[in-house]
Amino acid sequence: MNKKKKQNIIYTVSDFTKELKTLFEEMYSFIWITGEISNLIIPRSGHVYFSLKDSHCIISCVMFRTQNKRLKFNFENGMQITGMARLSIYEPRGSYQLIFEYVELKGAGSSQTAFEQLKKNLFNKGFFDEKNKKPIPSLPSKISIITSPTGAVVKDIINISQRRFENIFLEIVPVKVQGKDAEYEIVKAFENVNMFSKSDVIILARGGGSLEDLSAFNSEKVAMAVYASKIPVISGIGHETDYTICDFTADLRAPTPSAAAELAVPEKKDLKKNIDLLRTNLINNFKKNILFLFQRVLDLKIRLKNPETIIDDMRLTLEDLEYRMTNQLKKKLNFHKYELNWIKNSLYANNPEKKILKLKKDIQNLTNKTKLIMNLIIKQCKAENNQQKAKLNTLSPINVLNRGYSITRKYPQMNIVKDSKMIKKGARLEVILKKGKLLCQVEKNE
Repeated sequence: MNKKKKQNIIYTVSDFTKELKTLFEEMYSFIWITGEISNLIIPRSGHVYFSLKDSHCIISCVMFRTQNKRLKFNFENGMQITGMARLSIYEPRGSYQLIFEYVELKGAGSSQTAFEQLKKNLFNKGFFDEKNKKPIPSLPSKISIITSPTGAVVKDIINISQRRFENIFLEIVPVKVQGKDAEYEIVKAFENVNMFSKSDVIILARGGGSLEDLSAFNSEKVAMAVYASKIPVISGIGHETDYTICDFTADLRAPTPSAAAELAVPEKKDLKKNIDLLRTNLINNFKKNILFLFQRVLDLKIRLKNPETIIDDMRLTLEDLEYRMTNQLKKKLNFHKYELNWIKNSLYANNPEKKILKLKKDIQNLTNKTKLIMNLIIKQCKAENNQQKAKLNTLSPINVLNRGYSITRKYPQMNIVKDSKMIKKGARLEVILKKGKLLCQVEKNE
């Protein structure tokens, strides 16, 4: 019957949403959930808005500023987290989201990731800058040691400090170096030492351990306490290979707690040696200065008693200047003489009269050579002319006629007749003899 009645109830949207909100928020008041961060938004308010997803679904999430401040790492997209959250339904839109109270990184290496994130963040803020490091005093009168009051660490620091310089006052500030309250106690210890103690140096120390064991020394709050300390801080945490955030923030990092004591406390023997050496040097320098001043006084005394010495010195200086000036003038005069002679010789060497005579001689030689060559050429030309003339005379038709020959030409064309076949019967011919010509007519052609 009740089931039937419930089925007949007609809800308004507001009532149904309100009922769902009450039901589900009570049912999922606190749950553990894991997934990947995406759509990350961090406004100025300090709240963190993001989505949590897996391969199939996505949920809207928020972590408020108060809870976010407690984290030892910063949110990043793609980060795998596991956290405790409660369900919240927003009635006006009928949407839901998860409000996270606590978040931790998922899987192996989460502590290392948080360490690297904090290290990067503090580096960017300038916490590790050398210019911000405070100098460690060479001889502190009081040292505050923030460490566990039990164990080998505090004993080693006390033994080494007393062995090196027993007069230095050591103040042990007991704190937890591991566990839930360690971070708070260390921060409080720094505040108290800076406020009430008149220490010259603070040693922050603990023995070796895993990254989780050293987590208090890798927290942002402890790092800020170290950085804010007005008293110089030496960190001696873990073994030589262990590095914590406090090591980077401290003014000086010691590889071990024992080494921290050695860096803070000087050797008394060495200081005594240095003091003795300084005393010796001071006495020697004092003696040297006394002797120098005594000698100076004597010199001044002598000069004051004998003013002639000053005049003699001036006379010597004057004579020296005169001698140097005379030498300089002589040198300059000799130099100018040498220069003048050189110019004279240069002018004589380059006298144009000599050049003209030489050129005249060269021209005369060239003229004689030219005449000689011309005569030779004329003789050669005459000889060649005579040879050519003789050849021409040999080949001359007149000479041929002298030997009894004649030249026959066709008349009136005057073509030389070389063949009888060229002439017909009755043709007229001109016959040239050595003396005279004959005009003939052909009667027969053989």
